[in-house]
Amino acid sequence: MASKVRTTADAPVAPEEAMKLLREGNDRFVKGAPQATRTNDTMRKDLVDKGQAPHTAIIGCADSRAPLETVFDAMPGDIFVLRNAGNTCTHAEGSMVGSLEFCTGKLGSRMILVVGHTKCGAVYGAANAYLEAKKKSETTSVSCALEGLLLDLAPVAEKAVADMGANTDPEDVAAHAVKVNVFHTIDFLLKYSAPIREKVRSGQVEIQGAVYHLETGKVEFMGRSPQQSELLSSTMGLPPSMTQEGGRVGGYGPPARGVHGVRTTADAAVPAEAALKMLKEGNERFAVGAPLAKHASQQMREALVKQGQAPHAAIMGCADSRAPLETVFDAMPGDIFVLRNAGNTCTHAEGSMVGSLEFCAGKLGSKLILVLGHTQCGAIAGATQTHLASKAGGGSKAAGSALEGLLQGLSKVAAQAEEELGVGMDQKQLISHTIKTNVFTSMEFLLKYSQPLRDLVKSGNLEIQGGVYHLETGRVEFLGRSPKQAELLASDTSLPPSLAALPIRTTTDGPLPHPQALKLLKEGNERFVVGAGISGKVTPDMRRALVKEGQAPHTAIIGCADSRAPLETVFDAMPGDIFVLRNAGNTCTHAEGSIVGSLEFCLGALNSKMVLVLGHTACGAIKGATATYLSKTGTAKPQVNKALDALLEGLSVVAGKASQQLGAGASQDDIANLAVKLNVFHTIDFLLQYSPLIRGKVESGEVEIQGGIYDLETGHVEFLGRSPAQAALVKSADKMPPSLS
Repeated sequence: MASKVRTTADAPVAPEEAMKLLREGNDRFVKGAPQATRTNDTMRKDLVDKGQAPHTAIIGCADSRAPLETVFDAMPGDIFVLRNAGNTCTHAEGSMVGSLEFCTGKLGSRMILVVGHTKCGAVYGAANAYLEAKKKSETTSVSCALEGLLLDLAPVAEKAVADMGANTDPEDVAAHAVKVNVFHTIDFLLKYSAPIREKVRSGQVEIQGAVYHLETGKVEFMGRSPQQSELLSSTMGLPPSMTQEGGRVGGYGPPARGVHGVRTTADAAVPAEAALKMLKEGNERFAVGAPLAKHASQQMREALVKQGQAPHAAIMGCADSRAPLETVFDAMPGDIFVLRNAGNTCTHAEGSMVGSLEFCAGKLGSKLILVLGHTQCGAIAGATQTHLASKAGGGSKAAGSALEGLLQGLSKVAAQAEEELGVGMDQKQLISHTIKTNVFTSMEFLLKYSQPLRDLVKSGNLEIQGGVYHLETGRVEFLGRSPKQAELLASDTSLPPSLAALPIRTTTDGPLPHPQALKLLKEGNERFVVGAGISGKVTPDMRRALVKEGQAPHTAIIGCADSRAPLETVFDAMPGDIFVLRNAGNTCTHAEGSIVGSLEFCLGALNSKMVLVLGHTACGAIKGATATYLSKTGTAKPQVNKALDALLEGLSVVAGKASQQLGAGASQDDIANLAVKLNVFHTIDFLLQYSPLIRGKVESGEVEIQGGIYDLETGHVEFLGRSPAQAALVKSADKMPPSLS
């Protein structure tokens, strides 16, 4: 049963109750019994209309293996999530502290949890960098944002070494540093945020730490910081980077961008052309080292809260710590609405990205969306390597982690880039081109799957453009619109694949012509192959309609009973879509009356217009029939002592045809493989020969009968078309299957 979503209509949750919810959610996650489900329209409307009221705010790591909502089995609206590499306030002071002050103040959350995780790349990197620098007795220089992040985490590594001893194994030091870093972040919040300090002091808010164990899925809850009592006496009011001592001085900054000094709803919307100009000018200031943007004053923050945001642009960028978007565009708070994930993609984040942009362009009135990739993108490099490895190995393996799933999703972009470049490119060139291709792919995804965004673009109220941020120069290369924009504006798809739901068919829908039925089968199989199935969302109303109105399947399928070939799943079909007949070997042999009679019922009484006979690779029944056939050619004759023997004997005719076509020297496997295909047509031919009803409907064009083979390894269905003997067989005079005549 779907959980209820939390909104402002719900009372605030006490810290101890919030912790109980987190523990219980993690227990469900570990046991593989999650209860949180996707939201429905009512829930999403409640979250929008009533507003969010999360019971907990969490600072976690951006590592794709630690998805916090999943780890705590949380519903949308439950937890307010802040993430960056290393779950730290380093290089994100204003963002993290300000966000938590907003969550515990405006949203009323009473629990803050800082969550690290085992094998954290950022913390391990910082520990290793610290130990290496200490070994060489040299000062570490910083040449990029990532190195700066690792350097600023050095105090964590230093404390870990002090705790563990100088001779401790580096791996153990790094593992301990993960815990030290959790408390380091908690201490930063207590030291530099007066609002959070006051709420903790009064008991209104609780701050605790935890470590998520990648190996087990369990969260180790570690409680409060040992220094909490001491830090509650701090008098610090702002994080260092937001003070004059941190380089912020009075009188700096660009001209006021609105009546309150920052953009709010009190200001008019910025046209797309002007917004793009602002981004270009801001990036130029950043590139030459002359930024003007300042942190918001108390009055500005109050205006942003009271008046509400009105960003001039929305940017979908990469989560890479070297590409901080507000910094790259020298933007003020309130200027840009930022969405980020590894690879600046909609892959594995469709609803989040598309829904967020629909909100920004629709509700907030932004006129420009910029999809921004960047050079040296690790996600794209990994996806390209995944694609090349898949090519070399002849196929892709199943994803074993969230990261592998993301890279496999992005590898399709690398395949497209390779096709565009042609032969002769090296891997570096391919990665570089894939970065641009991925920008356009994300833009095209938005245009294809969002009706609201398409409508805004068509009306001239929105521009969607792309760009690539060059880490080496600091400059953004603006790529403009997608070349496919005009074509994609004609799309009629209104939801991303992962959010779409299929309707059910009943008798009120009427018969579906066979070309459309075949199209549905092909589209459903394609969704199944790529792991983007959308069937199965069946409501009680749908079930009642199927009972009350009756079934009207668009296709009848004769398939094999093999458990590896579940037909509804293979075609991503809803209940009521396909009328399924199955037996070992997808044959009419020894099931003539049952199969033919059932099919006549489907085509006659239910009025279906499409019949598909589906075999599959590595079919055990066909292999057995092939062995039976080959044994008949030897000295020993097969004995028919049970029903299975008779079934294989009947199917051996097909194996005999395959053997004759292949000629002498064909292996048993070769014969069986061809026999799978011949058996499909053998079944079709039987139906045409022995059913006047089916024959008549096929001859008149009312019904189509085709064959296919399901590949167990790839998931693809190879559609074989009609039987070569159809034209002759529709003239047959046979009226009944042999066993019934």
